[in-house]
Amino acid sequence: MDWILLVVAGFGEVLGVIGINKINTRKSLGAYAWMAGGFLLSFLFLTLAMRTISMGTAYAVWTGIGTAGSAVAGMILYGESREWRRLLFIAFILGAAMGLKLISE
Repeated sequence: MDWILLVVAGFGEVLGVIGINKINTRKSLGAYAWMAGGFLLSFLFLTLAMRTISMGTAYAVWTGIGTAGSAVAGMILYGESREWRRLLFIAFILGAAMGLKLISE
């Protein structure tokens, strides 16, 4: 169950980063609320996940989901590059996160 919470935390991180981009394009109360809500969700679920997942593993997986998810969101929402090498390295990030899950207690 805590691994599901960790994945939710990673997606919250992505929402927070999308909020930052919204603030950069148009400062509004809604954009600030989006960013704050995403990061609040992220930190809350990360905290809950760390009840049973070690700090180092949880943080590495959380940042991996946030990094890869933000890159993919940029491609989908903002037309960022979809070059095959970029996709390959995003896959490496996700593969490393899955590897940490497989070797964790």
